[in-house]
Amino acid sequence: MALTESYMLPLGNQAPKFKLLDVIENKDKSLQELKGEKGTLIVFMCNHCPYVVHLMNAIVETASIFSKQGVKTIAISSNSIHSHPQDGPIEMNKLAKKKNFSFPYLYDESQEIAHQYQAACTPDFYLFDEHLKLTYRGRYDASRPGNDIPISGNDLHQACEMMLNKQIIKGQQYPSLGCNIKWHPWNSPEERA
Repeated sequence: MALTESYMLPLGNQAPKFKLLDVIENKDKSLQELKGEKGTLIVFMCNHCPYVVHLMNAIVETASIFSKQGVKTIAISSNSIHSHPQDGPIEMNKLAKKKNFSFPYLYDESQEIAHQYQAACTPDFYLFDEHLKLTYRGRYDASRPGNDIPISGNDLHQACEMMLNKQIIKGQQYPSLGCNIKWHPWNSPEERA
């Protein structure tokens, strides 16, 4: 595991479109059909990363809270199953059922969508408004495995509240921190540069 910060995609960017396999329903789903009426939260995550595991229950709860406000959550796993088979579609499906995901869990097999979003770590959070313009990206909150800071979701939840109230999201946006995305050897950002 390489501890990695998110790249912090520039605010105002339009969400890159995608059509990916939803491992829960076993069919392809597009951003257009999954987006929320008032906003969309996209979370790059995976099954095994301790930083994701630390926040998993909170992510599930946040998705439920946001959904009631018209903001839909979409989770995407882009990890290579060549090096991490535990992050493949079968195991993703098992996790989604075990944790009762109320949101789609998509598999980015080619890793192209992770590249388009400049996703770097798991978890990596992107909050888009109703027009799919990026309003927030970065961390869920300051809690990390072993740092004894309680999980609150303050950073993400405050950003969502401000977005819904049509306010400019003020204050510094801190990068997320977690495991690096497990790139295919031929597909890492370094190899593509």
